[in-house]
Amino acid sequence: MSKSNDTIKKTFIVAFILCLVCSVIVSGAAVSLKPLQQANQELDRRTNILLAAGLIEPDEVTREKVEELFAQINVRVVDLRTGELTDAVNPDTYNQVKAASDPAMSTALQNDPAGIRRLEQYGIVYLVGDVNNPDRIILPVRGAGLWSTLHGFLALEGDANTIAGLGFHDHAETPGLGGEVDNPNWKAQWPGKQVYNEGSQEPQLGLSKSPDQEHEVDALSGATLTSRGVTNLLQFWTSERGYGSFLAKFRQGV
Repeated sequence: MSKSNDTIKKTFIVAFILCLVCSVIVSGAAVSLKPLQQANQELDRRTNILLAAGLIEPDEVTREKVEELFAQINVRVVDLRTGELTDAVNPDTYNQVKAASDPAMSTALQNDPAGIRRLEQYGIVYLVGDVNNPDRIILPVRGAGLWSTLHGFLALEGDANTIAGLGFHDHAETPGLGGEVDNPNWKAQWPGKQVYNEGSQEPQLGLSKSPDQEHEVDALSGATLTSRGVTNLLQFWTSERGYGSFLAKFRQGV
C-alpha cells in the first residue's frame, strides 16, 4: 500500500518549488522590463519639463512630440557655489536629488527654509535654445510641503526674471487642498509674474492671500502649510543659495 502524498514534508517541498519558480519568473520580468521602465521615467521627466515651460500642451503629449521638442533643450550643470556652468559631472547620468544625500557631494543646511536638509554642489539646468542667450531657463525645484517633499520645475523667460510656468510632478499633498498645486487654473496664474524687483538679488515671488500683481499668486485655500512651503522652496532656489548667482548673469547681460 503506497504512502499518502499528503504529508508536511511534501507540502513544504511543493511550496518551496512553487516559490522558487515564481521568484525566477518575477526576477526575470523585472530585469527584462527595466530598460522600458527607465525609458518611461525619462519620457515622464522630459514631459514635465516641457509642460512647466509651456512648450507643450497636455493633449499634445506623445513620445514623438516630446522627443522632438526636447531636442531644442540644452541640459547643463551649474556649480551652485559659484553660479558657473561646469563639466564636473555628466548631466546625462547625474542625479541631483541623490547627490544631496551624499556628504561628499553636498553640504548640510543650517538655515533651511525649503526643508531639504542638504544642498548639493551641482544643479541641473535646462536651457531652451542658445546656451548663452536662451529663450527659456528651466530649473528643478523641491521643498517640503505639509505631508511631502514637492518636486517640480520652474520655467523662466530668457530675462531670468519673468516666470514662464511652474509645475510639480511628484508630491503627496492633500487632494483638494495642497494637492491643488496640480490645478491648471492655479498654475495658469504664474506666467508673467516677476521673480525679482529691479536691481535686487532677493526673490519676491510666492503665494499670498492678498497677492500683489507683480510677484505673487493666490495661496492655496485651506492649505496654509503647503502654500508656505511652495513660497519657501521657490524663494530658496531662486536665491543666491540656489540658482540665484547663475540667473543674475542673464539679468545683468553677462
